[in-house]
Amino acid sequence: MKKLIIVFGAAGMMMSCSPSMKDAEIVAPEGYQLVWHDEFNEGTELSDEWMHEVKDDHWVNSELQNYRDGEADGKRVTEIKDGNLEIHCFTGSDGKVYSGRVYAHRQTGWEYGYFEARIWLPKGKGTWPAFWMMPVKSEYRWPQCGEIDIMEEVGVVPNDVSSSLHTQTYNHVKGTQITHHLDIENAEEGWHVYACEWTPDAITTFVDGQVQLAATKAEMGEGHDEWPFHYAFYPILNLAWGGDWGGMEGVDESALPITMKVDYIRVFQKEN
Repeated sequence: MKKLIIVFGAAGMMMSCSPSMKDAEIVAPEGYQLVWHDEFNEGTELSDEWMHEVKDDHWVNSELQNYRDGEADGKRVTEIKDGNLEIHCFTGSDGKVYSGRVYAHRQTGWEYGYFEARIWLPKGKGTWPAFWMMPVKSEYRWPQCGEIDIMEEVGVVPNDVSSSLHTQTYNHVKGTQITHHLDIENAEEGWHVYACEWTPDAITTFVDGQVQLAATKAEMGEGHDEWPFHYAFYPILNLAWGGDWGGMEGVDESALPITMKVDYIRVFQKEN
């Protein structure tokens, strides 16, 4: 399958590359080098670099899906197909909704870097796909531990993608989270590159090379409660159904089954 690949030279500078460059060339942001990636080109299942979450519905955010390890009700919740990771959400024969939530390098993660994924979002009232990051280890509970949301979108507001930062001081429970919304054309009908550049002093997210959210330690505050982003985080990809945000106006069960596609995920870090 031929696809247009969007890669980056200087951070935030978008370049269009021919489909044949998918395997031949990965262009790092200026000053960075590739440290890990998954192009989803081999096999039919995720490698052991990934871990599936297993939790029942209403585990978080009143979400309706049941996360399972690779398979549920005889169907795959995640699979490698046509050079992509596909995360499926569907209704099982028991009437329950099943989906996938996967973690890359959950035990080690990375401290600082440039993280990007090329994603095709699903359609439907009730969908809630996300590309985000949580800390590997922390003595603090959420939200004091910190959370980096690179991309979220809910199907009830199609084409509105957002990035958020959550900390003890700034979080959605208090309504103080640092969030930026961006309306993009055809978010659910094509590929888009979502990325985050994270340094000791700033976090900037991008959509197709356009700056989405830009936050600095100086602006948010020097303390841990304001800026807990000083230890390793790991990336997460998931497809939720319903919940406090995804289901804020109910869900359209006729939209199921749905699929979130991920062409690749890449991690770059500063050159030594």
